[in-house]
Amino acid sequence: MTDSSARPVAVFDLDNTLADTAHRQHFLEDRPRNWAGFFAAAPEDPPLAEGVELVLTQARECEIVYLTGRPERCRRDTLDWLATQRLPAGRLHMRGNADRRPARFTKLEVLRRLARDREIRFLVDDDELVCDDAERAGFAVVRARWAAKSAALEDAQEREGRT
Repeated sequence: MTDSSARPVAVFDLDNTLADTAHRQHFLEDRPRNWAGFFAAAPEDPPLAEGVELVLTQARECEIVYLTGRPERCRRDTLDWLATQRLPAGRLHMRGNADRRPARFTKLEVLRRLARDREIRFLVDDDELVCDDAERAGFAVVRARWAAKSAALEDAQEREGRT
């Protein structure tokens, strides 16, 4: 049962939704992938204007929740990045450090948990598989198609469960 007195929740992904990861994609192109380098470079991500505008607009009516496939060990850097960008405060849900399930599974699990007692206005995410599964589960979705696609990142999200 949802709490009708609480503001609805707008859920935002980070990488390629709010944060432009293009400058660090090269870490994923070689085998083995350089995950340490990829995540260490995240604090330098420039913001994506479309995503930032959407989160700022939604913060007027909604509680903001950030839902990322980044591992928990990146929490401090991620919180610092959100603060540096002056993005709205909100709960941050991250992947467990050893969790290698595809993002479409981990994110849907969190969405379902959030929806137990709150209205989810929508999920904003760039991962088409995450969006597809969220829609099939009955969630409204905004597909973040404003960042350049990366085949290496898409493969990592689905096959390696790293982001």
